[in-house]
Amino acid sequence: MLASLVLIFIQSNSYCQLKWQNVDSLYQLLPSSVHVYFTNDKPDTGAFRAFYLIADLKDKHLNFTTDTTYKRRLTPAQFYQKNNNPLVIVNGTFFSFETNQNLNVVIKDGKLVSFTAPVKGKGKDTLTFVHSFKGAIGINRERVADIAWIFDDSSKRFAYATQSPLPAIKDSNSKTKFEDVKYQTNVVSHSSSIPSLKKWKMKTAIGGGPVLLQNGEIKITNNEERMFVGKAINDKHPRTAIGYTKDNKLIILVVEGRNANAHGATLTQEAQIFKDLGCIEALNLDGGGSSCLLINGKETIKVSDKAQRAVPAVFLIRNK
Repeated sequence: MLASLVLIFIQSNSYCQLKWQNVDSLYQLLPSSVHVYFTNDKPDTGAFRAFYLIADLKDKHLNFTTDTTYKRRLTPAQFYQKNNNPLVIVNGTFFSFETNQNLNVVIKDGKLVSFTAPVKGKGKDTLTFVHSFKGAIGINRERVADIAWIFDDSSKRFAYATQSPLPAIKDSNSKTKFEDVKYQTNVVSHSSSIPSLKKWKMKTAIGGGPVLLQNGEIKITNNEERMFVGKAINDKHPRTAIGYTKDNKLIILVVEGRNANAHGATLTQEAQIFKDLGCIEALNLDGGGSSCLLINGKETIKVSDKAQRAVPAVFLIRNK
């Protein structure tokens, strides 16, 4: 009996490296610097289907950008039409179904167009707000990517970033000023002379969370970002995520889930995939029914809802 329990534990916690098949021919026409891969290998005992797209950040014929909406949501297919049929559309931020508001930062053409939303406290903390430093990926004007933890202030021109995760801040304000956050983060980092937060001068950025990979190693900051805490880190869901390699290749991953042929992935499995693909940093984005990647307007994974879910923000790649 004990041996059987040990075997079950090993199987549920094991991971097999995936084999990927090039499927460029399904999504033509593609630039020579962009490729698409598919796998239905199983990372464990569950059914699995996933795609990833890899694109060269240094290819000046490619434009990496974002798009968002105001007080409404659009499906990825509608974003595709709105943006004159770009090469790639993928869902990004988490959002509120009630207000259609992005809950994460979005930067377009160097301008902050969406801000990180605080979470109102519950129970004895109903009069407080929790301000978490959420993960985001940015690409600067030199086409260099960075994944960091973000604070944004609507009174400031730039978002501010830390390259190390910081604990969330609790206070009684729905909006926290940069000066207050800077003071508190300096206290946490035990340094009043070297600020933890620095200007994050990105041309393009989109937020999500949690961060999955740091310096090429799996380090999921779900607790610091207050996302998927506790045992939720091991739940399987459809996933959307993004990362980049040391040689400036951007990788967008989507994992199918919630159907008989594909059970989804845990955050740890998602992080392991990016590590196996050679990424140095990776970030989880909104998943579940929101997960959808379009390449030349064609779907990759089968969405878990009956149809594409409308979302307020997307990351996209244009072929100039």
